[in-house]
Amino acid sequence: MREFEHGGDVKSFKKKYGLKSVVDLSSNINFLKPKIKLDFNNLDISSYPNYDSFYKQVANHFGVKKSQIELYNGGSSAIFSLFRLLEIKHCTIYSPAYLEYKRAANLLDVEVSLINRLEDVYKKPKKNSLVVFVNPSTPDGRYYDLKKLFKIWKKADATVLVDESFLEFCDKKSSIEFLKEYKKLYILKSMTKFYSCAGVRVGVVISAKKNIKQLKKTEPLWKLSQFDISYLSQALKDKKFVKKTIKATKQNREFLVESLKKTDKFEKIYKSEANFILASLKNQTAKEFQESLAKRGIMVRDCSNFDFLDESFVRIAVKSRESINTLLNN
Repeated sequence: MREFEHGGDVKSFKKKYGLKSVVDLSSNINFLKPKIKLDFNNLDISSYPNYDSFYKQVANHFGVKKSQIELYNGGSSAIFSLFRLLEIKHCTIYSPAYLEYKRAANLLDVEVSLINRLEDVYKKPKKNSLVVFVNPSTPDGRYYDLKKLFKIWKKADATVLVDESFLEFCDKKSSIEFLKEYKKLYILKSMTKFYSCAGVRVGVVISAKKNIKQLKKTEPLWKLSQFDISYLSQALKDKKFVKKTIKATKQNREFLVESLKKTDKFEKIYKSEANFILASLKNQTAKEFQESLAKRGIMVRDCSNFDFLDESFVRIAVKSRESINTLLNN
């Protein structure tokens, strides 16, 4: 597979295997959708979008001030913007991790060090490095208490980027609580995963007011469309959606894990707090497992291109009971 390949390419999958329908267990997008009360046919798109009310709404959602957030055209856009603006010379990525960080570093000629968090999460990073930590992690979904790590990062005088794209799936504490004491902290939120709208591109960076002010200086006036902000604005109004998602994700994840344990296919299934699970296969490679399911119209994620993982690792997304049963019956 390609070095930075992701899951979720349903169109290519259908074409490759001649399928009409697909059960996508490769992408980590919420299987539930918020209630949207909006007629896009009547949406006014004749003028430039105004972001003021949306900024306030997003800030309130995360419990921070409007001056502490900046919005981007998706999480990947935020990553590349941060890497450029911070003029990073060295980056330490706690891996395995979301591959866009390594890709951004490679494209921008940033020196990269990797810390294998599965074996030694408390290993000290290089001095003055940009530290990248995904929490809950990907592809395994583990949630980490970062108190001890923040002490380590402070001694290394690190700039810290905590990616919390999957935090809302598990109702755990955010690193926002460290903002007051750690001035070089940036927190990334990818709202479109949780609100089941990968085609809507909105990413959020939360940081100290001074840092956000610097970020805004290099950003274009208009980077989100009226469609983007209108959809997510409506999604955020569905106040029951968060609790509903957390409950359903937990129930379905437990059902998936217990069901997979009853098979003889897996060497290990990793504990997850997110909407996906990581597993190592016993007697076949991830590619072989993928191929056996593909013939039946089921997609899972081959994780062999993640750092520190070999060809036996697969990620399976937590979706509806119907989708999980389709997997189990194959």
